[in-house]
Amino acid sequence: MATPTVRATIVQASSVFYDTPATLDKAEKLLAEAAINGAQLVVFPEAFIGGYPRGSNFDSAIASTTEKGREQFCKYHAAAINVPGPEVDRLAAMAGKYKVYFVMGVIEKDGYTLYCTVLFFNSQGHYLGKHRKVTPTGVERVVWGFGDGSTLPVIETPIGKIGAVICWENRMPLLRTAMYGKGVQIYCAPTADSRETWQSTIRHIALEGGCFVLSANQFCRRKYYPPPPEYVFNGAEEDLTPDSVVCAGGSAIISPFGTVLAGPNYDGEALISADLDLGEIVRAKFSFDVVGHYSRPEVLSLTVRDHPAKAVTFTSADAKTEGSQT
Repeated sequence: MATPTVRATIVQASSVFYDTPATLDKAEKLLAEAAINGAQLVVFPEAFIGGYPRGSNFDSAIASTTEKGREQFCKYHAAAINVPGPEVDRLAAMAGKYKVYFVMGVIEKDGYTLYCTVLFFNSQGHYLGKHRKVTPTGVERVVWGFGDGSTLPVIETPIGKIGAVICWENRMPLLRTAMYGKGVQIYCAPTADSRETWQSTIRHIALEGGCFVLSANQFCRRKYYPPPPEYVFNGAEEDLTPDSVVCAGGSAIISPFGTVLAGPNYDGEALISADLDLGEIVRAKFSFDVVGHYSRPEVLSLTVRDHPAKAVTFTSADAKTEGSQT
């Protein structure tokens, strides 16, 4: 029996830092190129819209912030997008125009808090949902809030069940297990990690989950960020030239058997593509189905709290009055 084959493309490219309209223009050009080359699914890197603030600590230390750091955060906040919002509408229109499913890493602003977020779009031009990074890593916590269990979607589409886990979230075994429990088939792993050890992480996930893993990272040179003093790579600026590589990419596509289908690419900005035979998922799970025949729920189990965590809730006076009358 024939199984679907999906043409998937990873975008390995840099944001235009602090310039969201220009980054959206760049995203559309890359999406159009991927579509011309037959892509049905396109995955962009972590924080592509809004930018990944690599090398910066926002001039912060424990119990100390500065005017310079606050001003940098103000600029970063201005580059972030609302979800929903006009930028999301434009991204959805791109998906419909080029008739592709795509996954986009953004910096989302919700009031004055920023989140590292992934957005999902279908080929009919509709926004499908989002995933907020559950735990920012290291100094990311200075500028990004923490997601909760309400944004852990695995979205069923005609080209497969698609989900996303961001960067070092992929080192969280329980979060991975939640995704497997939702039946993820095309596991997107947008990241900012270009080290060789990342390849071990994504190959393990593909084997563990019996799923395709699509890992997209930016490729960045120092000149892709604003020059000092507007933007400074703390502790390294004096060693950098405009052409110095500050993020080497390493984007790759992995099969459910742990086979590298495309990449890793460390050479520059690129589109990286492979054909995904979804039948490989069934073949891989014949030997190992981590939440199926290889699970032991009587010994080990996981409970996921998938409701929103809200700091403030309101009960109206009218509701209280109505309640007292019944």
